[in-house]
Amino acid sequence: MIYHDPVLLQECIEGLAIKPEGSYVDVTFGGGGHSREILKHLTTGKLVGFDQDDDAINNIPDDPNFIFVKHNFRFLNNFLKYHNQFPVDGILADLGISSHQIDTPERGFSTRFDADLDLRMNVNNPRTAADVVNQYEEADLRKIFHLYGELPNAGKLASTLCASRNNSEIKTTNDLKAAIQHLLPRGREQKTLAMIFQALRIEVNEELEVLQEMLIQGLEALKPGGRFVVMSYHSLEDRLVKNFFKTGNFEGEVKQDFFGNIESPFTVVNRKPIVAGTKELERNPRSRSAKLRIVEKR
Repeated sequence: MIYHDPVLLQECIEGLAIKPEGSYVDVTFGGGGHSREILKHLTTGKLVGFDQDDDAINNIPDDPNFIFVKHNFRFLNNFLKYHNQFPVDGILADLGISSHQIDTPERGFSTRFDADLDLRMNVNNPRTAADVVNQYEEADLRKIFHLYGELPNAGKLASTLCASRNNSEIKTTNDLKAAIQHLLPRGREQKTLAMIFQALRIEVNEELEVLQEMLIQGLEALKPGGRFVVMSYHSLEDRLVKNFFKTGNFEGEVKQDFFGNIESPFTVVNRKPIVAGTKELERNPRSRSAKLRIVEKR
């Protein structure tokens, strides 16, 4: 089961600067596309793949150099130490959701299908998107839509959903769409729905908090000279990654030494994010919003 064509595959592999005997981590294993390519470059080295999605287990390669960890990457360092793979020479993260998750109707990730309003990357997570929509206070819903969806009508969306759920529980993706259909700007219905679903998905999976935890742990886990390769798909993720890589903090606060040099735990490998070229865009539409950033630990 292949989730999707791995995005910016060769650029990721080149960014990792793989040593055949090195130790590497793919914190977003998914369909295993990036992992299989990394394994081709290893002889005695090891690759640890993380994924909390049950479906990812079907994609585990039969390779003695591969170790699979069925957990969220927020537990990165615990499991690297458990498997005696700490510290490492490189970390790869392909953030966001997979095409497989979007194309599986019952997961509720897509606006195209009617399904339970779920949006959990880990189906054992007790909180679903339906729980958020039906149980959160209006002020909290407004905050989610504003911060995570960057929606200009966040307040109206929140109040409308609260009024709708008073009449009947919002259980499915179609229930949600029906409740807020009149608020979708003409000609931008799908884009607005995608932003609403993004906001709920980020809240359900605690994506930004988890990303920050992983980046902090990744800095600790990397050997000096080790590479951190991160691909993001929306501005909220990319801003955190960019700030952390440039300054070592998420606020982007620049600290300088006596001579005015920026103090950072990393050396930036690519000044501007790497994006997909024309051929990849034609072959793989998912690469359209991808931004790849690469740094090396000092």
